[in-house]
Amino acid sequence: MSRRPRTDAAIEARVEALAAQVRAEAVERPGVYRMHTADGEVLYVGKAKKLRTRLLSYFRAEWPKEKGARIIREAATLTWEYVPTEFAALLHELRLIKRFRPRMNVAMKRDARHFAFVRLSHTNAPRFHVVRSPGADERGVFYGPFIGALRLEEALRALNDALGLRDCRLDQRMHFADQPELLTLAPRTPGCIRHEIGTCLGPCAGGTTESRYHTRVVLARDFLEGRSEHPLTPLRAEMEEASAALAYERAAALRDRLQRLEGLRDQFRRLRFAVEALSFPYHLSGHGGEDRVYLIHRGRVRGEFAAPRSATEQSAIDAAWARITDPTAVHDGTVPAHEIDELQLVSAWFAKHPQQLPEIASTAA
Repeated sequence: MSRRPRTDAAIEARVEALAAQVRAEAVERPGVYRMHTADGEVLYVGKAKKLRTRLLSYFRAEWPKEKGARIIREAATLTWEYVPTEFAALLHELRLIKRFRPRMNVAMKRDARHFAFVRLSHTNAPRFHVVRSPGADERGVFYGPFIGALRLEEALRALNDALGLRDCRLDQRMHFADQPELLTLAPRTPGCIRHEIGTCLGPCAGGTTESRYHTRVVLARDFLEGRSEHPLTPLRAEMEEASAALAYERAAALRDRLQRLEGLRDQFRRLRFAVEALSFPYHLSGHGGEDRVYLIHRGRVRGEFAAPRSATEQSAIDAAWARITDPTAVHDGTVPAHEIDELQLVSAWFAKHPQQLPEIASTAA
């Protein structure tokens, strides 16, 4: 029996019917589309600045070489909706992907070559480490995004060393010194070089108490969030002491660690500036006069309105903006996991369209 279920007559007829639907109904304007399987599963979500052209491209894709051809042959139905702007299409596509998790979509369409985050794990001995995306984590604390994962990893290693924070695997069992009943069951963990040379407190080996370790985590967060210069101050003093004692090799090693930490601090300062700069009402012309106002605050879209046509409508937007930018709100520089993708999208949009940034955003302190 022939095994060509994806190229049989029934599938070709269904594909042709979908193509006829697009030719008859789709128009050239921004939009978001969904492809569904016969049982209703959302197979794929996409967006387009010119929807008709984008949809027709699926029917010109080469089978089985191109992904578009593979997707359209699995699709039983095709639906779409129009949006006012390309920016709206990007946002709506992202939110649909997060909602439906279609199996044919690349995860959130992140540019993993560039973006990286510092994650603080939600464990009894929290660990700072570099990740490319939050994945399925909705509990960890994230800082970012940053450009340059390798440099970020080097700087974070220096921070961990300076404060004695662990960098071992996430599932490593912890045995604090104030948990003697655990220590009797699990003796000191061998083979931890960082603990042996004094750059890790050793929470897995009973080398520290839980309280002391968490104090160091707080110091690290204060440093990353710009509230403290620790551990730069003691590290700088140690470097100067080594230099005065003519221990130049050690002084040079301490200098390198200091420079990596200063670079990390500066990256976080730039991040805070960039996120704060991405806070403004964004007026955007839309297709057919469907102009929109997006209330962007700290790099995320907090509200969306039709462009005001009266003083009453403008007052409603002003009131919403005042609520969003409440000056009493406290921001610590972290990014909730569920907002990372939108922050990346907004950041990338204005990196591509810097001329659309208002003057206040480019000069904000």
